[in-house]
Amino acid sequence: MVAAIIDAMTVPVATTRIPTSDIASEQVVAVFADLLRIHHALSAEPFTKDKFEHAMQRALSSTGHKVDLARRTNPGRDLIVDDVAWSLKTQADASIRRDRIHISKFMELGKGEWVDAGHLAGLRNRMLEHMKSYERIVALRCLSQNAKNGCATAHEYELVEIPKSLLQQASRAILRMVDTSKQSPKPGYGEVQDESGKPMFALYFDGGTERKLQLKDIHKSHCIVHATWAFNGSSAA
Repeated sequence: MVAAIIDAMTVPVATTRIPTSDIASEQVVAVFADLLRIHHALSAEPFTKDKFEHAMQRALSSTGHKVDLARRTNPGRDLIVDDVAWSLKTQADASIRRDRIHISKFMELGKGEWVDAGHLAGLRNRMLEHMKSYERIVALRCLSQNAKNGCATAHEYELVEIPKSLLQQASRAILRMVDTSKQSPKPGYGEVQDESGKPMFALYFDGGTERKLQLKDIHKSHCIVHATWAFNGSSAA
């Protein structure tokens, strides 16, 4: 295992970052590249959310930021970075797209009545209340999970910030129940459009066993790609 890690550290990583990023400094990008290579020296699976949380804590802390893992009793927030609360998300589904972001579990919706669009409005308001517990939303996306993305390397990741102000526009989503569904409760749907009527993202109130809110088809053009990493697996792996 040690030999595999040492071998992985010799694998070159192609990185990009936006010069104005206050998240992805050159040092943070380099430390995170090391953590990605070490992980994939021992596993073919993409980063999980827990691993992402600890990797961001380590990368930011090692470059002078004050970083703490949030208490699990605080819903929504995952890290406290320089006294600012962050919510972290990961995406690594097989159908991942370069131009769209999908958050399969933005928050749990719990119990309660859920039979018409009026109830969906209440659930949407819970989403807006949920976002009051953090200021930034940062997602780590593994693009190499989908062969159709044209990845030239075995592993390709991007660090994307989803502006909180974008998601707050859910307040004007057009909500409707999916009456044809056989789920109980029936799922709900809400599309958020810009001023010209073009879709920006959608809310999906998943009525399955988990009863959760999904965010679908977030147009990445409205988000900030702070950094990217691309590399092949080591010979040992």
